[in-house]
Amino acid sequence: MIANILFVLFLAVIAVLALFAFRTRRMAAEAERLVPQAGEIMQVAGGSVHYVDLGPRDGQPLVMIHGLSGQLQHFTYALAELLTQSYRVIVVDRPGCGYSTRDSDDLAHPSEQGRMIGEMLDRLGVERPVLVGHSLGGAVSLAMAMDRPGQVGALALLCPATQYEEEVPEVFRGLLVTSPFLRRLIGTTIAVPLAAATKDRVLGIVFHPEVPGEDFMIGAGAALGLRPEAFVAASADAVALRAAGRAQTARYADELRVPGGILFGAADSILSPTVHGHGMQVHGLDFETLQGRGHMIPMTAPQDCAEFINRMAGKMAEANPAAPAAPQETATR
Repeated sequence: MIANILFVLFLAVIAVLALFAFRTRRMAAEAERLVPQAGEIMQVAGGSVHYVDLGPRDGQPLVMIHGLSGQLQHFTYALAELLTQSYRVIVVDRPGCGYSTRDSDDLAHPSEQGRMIGEMLDRLGVERPVLVGHSLGGAVSLAMAMDRPGQVGALALLCPATQYEEEVPEVFRGLLVTSPFLRRLIGTTIAVPLAAATKDRVLGIVFHPEVPGEDFMIGAGAALGLRPEAFVAASADAVALRAAGRAQTARYADELRVPGGILFGAADSILSPTVHGHGMQVHGLDFETLQGRGHMIPMTAPQDCAEFINRMAGKMAEANPAAPAAPQETATR
């Protein structure tokens, strides 16, 4: 009798998971219809990198690297266009995110992601770019600056993750799944429907005290987050960042030798400006804040971010007088 009941319960669970899996596949297909591939895809060791290449090819290159659970549209939404008249702007989907891929979860380590992006840049002939990293993209940018000495011109980091923290922001704790098998099981069944059901609450927390634009799901590519691979990538990213945090932080004193700075929204509720920004001044990075702004400043304060990037690109010219000077204006208000 008990065995029969357990068998029925087992079949019921399988049926529910199958229903979620079917719904997930339909939602993923719709997401890709709404937000199709925007640029080119380059195969690199360990996967591929999807990127858009904007602006004059002879301009100072800027490479824009988005954060956790994001995609390149976080930059093309509003910020990239403010810089394309003066710079060659290369915006990437981090490996595993958007339309980029990675062959295994081990490649979520910031240094591995930086290696893959670096290989793409080398093959494009890009030299000494200014790296513009947002949130987790800041950690990848810092890894690249240390792993590729002499090959990064400057850093312009926006609300970056720079330090190891034991506590993960509550909104991201559900991503801390350490088993690759379980990560994929969750991703192909319940993660996407749950993400769709809770997206308004999550976006409210991530953008606080600001709000996302009405077209955020399509214009900023957020619909691509409603796919199994988006959950798998974000989970692997969150776990890898936590595992790599202490070792990366310990490298700054001896290996971080790139000019630049950090811009934070003073009201950022995801990453502390004091912990992740102010403390980096000892390593030679400027630190600035925007009052009343939160974590998503590439979308909510693009003009301020563009002006900051321009100033940090100028630091590259100061550190290397032979380098072309950064333009004085990136856009008009």
